[in-house]
Amino acid sequence: MDNVGIVVADLEAVTAFFVELGMELEGEGRVEGRWVDRVVGLDGVQTDIAMLRTPDGHGRLELMRFHTPPAVATEPREAPANALGIRRVMFAVDDIDDTVARLRAHGAEPVGEVARYEDSYRLCYVRGPEGVIVGLAEQLG
Repeated sequence: MDNVGIVVADLEAVTAFFVELGMELEGEGRVEGRWVDRVVGLDGVQTDIAMLRTPDGHGRLELMRFHTPPAVATEPREAPANALGIRRVMFAVDDIDDTVARLRAHGAEPVGEVARYEDSYRLCYVRGPEGVIVGLAEQLG
């Protein structure tokens, strides 16, 4: 997968959260025009975007703040991990405890707890700004 998109209300806070996670900001800007309307199937689209790249350069995250038409909520903001739809994006991290501690400074809270999967991984979910759930995976050994 090359690109994952997330619609947010506070573009600055969510961008800072993902930069703290280790993503690199590639660029920011306004996207609008008839071509955008045709792609997303809405009229009069004006959106600010932030494009972030994973450290390995293979994946991108596109954060979007819609000015027009306004974004709509389709589920509770704090939906549980078993809610229908895309619930999380998972990242490999070197030190899960350090990552969780750094993300807490950006409002993240663990959804459950850090758990070990056999002798392979330590895993957890954290809920960040805007209710975005991020999975963290630390490979063992």
